[in-house]
This record gives sequence, structure tokens and C-alpha cells, in this order.
Amino acid sequence: MTTSGPSDRPDRPDRPDRPDRPDRPGRPGRSDRGSERQNWVERRRDKIRAEVDRNRRGDYTVPTWVLALALVLIVGGWLALICLA
Repeated sequence: MTTSGPSDRPDRPDRPDRPDRPDRPGRPGRSDRGSERQNWVERRRDKIRAEVDRNRRGDYTVPTWVLALALVLIVGGWLALICLA
């Protein structure tokens, strides 16, 4: 398998040297990062509001890690009673 060195590659005008250039589609420029951060904050707030609304309706679910921890504690206590008795 051979690798091509930098001298073997043709110049590609569709790949600019700087990734933060605003002329690339799909990549925000430096001026768009403030609005991107604001959009992220708004999405996060909406997600939190939706979770609070679900909890108020009674649709609260226990996280999986809490259920797993409870199971480990129950089984561990049971094994401790058997082994130490």
C-alpha cells in the first residue's frame, strides 16, 4: 500500500485551508457562533421545560442508574446475610 504525499495531491479549491471560513456550507463562521450558542441554550431550556411538565403530569420515570444501584444493594445485602449468618 502506498500513501500519497503532499506533492502528489492536486490542489482542491473546494477544501479551504481554514475550517472557520463562512463560505463553507454546513460550517458556521466565527460570526455565527454566538447565535449557535444561543440556539443551544434555547433548545436546552425547552428540553428542561418539557421534563418539568412531564414530571408535573406524573410521567416521572426513575433513571436506569438508580434502579441498577437499588438492585445491586438488594442483592448485595441478601448475599451478605447468607454469607455472614
